[in-house]
Amino acid sequence: MTLAAGLAALGAGPAILVTVERAEGSTPREAGAAMLVSAGAAHGSIGGGQLEFHAVDTARAMLGRDAPNRILDLALGPLLGQCCGGRVRLRLERLGPEAAARLAAEDAAEVASRPEVVVFGAGHTGLALARALVPLPFRTRLVEDRLDHPAGPVPGVGLVRLDDPAAAVGAAGAGAAFVILTHSHALDYRLAAAALARGAAAYVGMIGSRTKRARFEAGASRAGVDPAPLVCPIGGKIADKRPAVIAALVAAELLVVFAGRAPAIPPGKRTRMAEVAAAGV
Repeated sequence: MTLAAGLAALGAGPAILVTVERAEGSTPREAGAAMLVSAGAAHGSIGGGQLEFHAVDTARAMLGRDAPNRILDLALGPLLGQCCGGRVRLRLERLGPEAAARLAAEDAAEVASRPEVVVFGAGHTGLALARALVPLPFRTRLVEDRLDHPAGPVPGVGLVRLDDPAAAVGAAGAGAAFVILTHSHALDYRLAAAALARGAAAYVGMIGSRTKRARFEAGASRAGVDPAPLVCPIGGKIADKRPAVIAALVAAELLVVFAGRAPAIPPGKRTRMAEVAAAGV
């Protein structure tokens, strides 16, 4: 859930945006990390622990006193009961309607810049993977060819029903990841070959055994498709076939693949909210 969605979940009351404006040394979160605090709830995190407790307490005191925006410059040492040894600068800003609209626009831009993951197959494992990816920094689409398959919606994941799921391979952007988990080995093979042949994929994974991979390799080589980049079996070496376990392992694989490539919050991004706050919003 983005901060803008979190703001909606907090309700219509006043809220404070807490942003890590600067992080030096060893700190729980990076510059740009943020959370929202209302009188009775909070969304997001700046790292937990005493630092976050202190920020939440300060934010709620601001709400109670209708106090102006604040800057906290904190050393993460004995006074806060943390041994990180770093230093953080926090900006605490009151959110009005214009500032909330700016926050929504920034969050929408951040979501649009996330790596794309296309999951083929809305069976047990496909749905489990879609749910596992929801809180992670990806844009996820779930593709199903069985038009009568009763796949329930996964909030935060687009569900697309296509007679020919291979169309979703061509429609994906450069650098997308493809995870193939359909009900049919033949369809799995066709989708994997299409994803590999198109190139520019960050990850192509197919559920299956070593035997399934060997059969795919033979057919792909005859068709002139290099099978080497294919990840199959997916999920590493843990021999657990429960859908939720496979989903967790594949989610971890995707995070590793996109490490350093998934867009982080640019330092100071949230500090543009200060312009709105300074205007008295």
